[in-house]
Amino acid sequence: EVQLVESGGGSVQPGGSLRLSCAATGYTISRYCMGWFRQAPGKEREGVATINSGGGTSYADSVKGRFTISRDNAKKTLYLQMNSLKPEDTAMYYCAADRWMTSAQALNNADAMDYWGKGTLVTISS
Repeated sequence: EVQLVESGGGSVQPGGSLRLSCAATGYTISRYCMGWFRQAPGKEREGVATINSGGGTSYADSVKGRFTISRDNAKKTLYLQMNSLKPEDTAMYYCAADRWMTSAQALNNADAMDYWGKGTLVTISS
């Protein structure tokens, strides 16, 4: 069974940087599409960034040029490097994984993702 545990959330000032990590279990996790999703209070959950088993990526328009998703299959870990953070980036960030979808499919189909972590809170304020 795949289990996901996020870490790295915290409070930073606008313009700052933060790196989130997601530690995964599972022998075949390297074959899964993985991604980061977020949900702010009063708003719908949205896809932030996703990555294929082969390394291809997809990003929400709101984070392009600022965020970078990557994975280290040897460490079974997913990362999200967040730069130039804005107050509107404040949200609970969740790590998710799916065996069969591509990154493009997963980005806007959060409900189809099979496995989820419990989330890590990111707060951007001055």
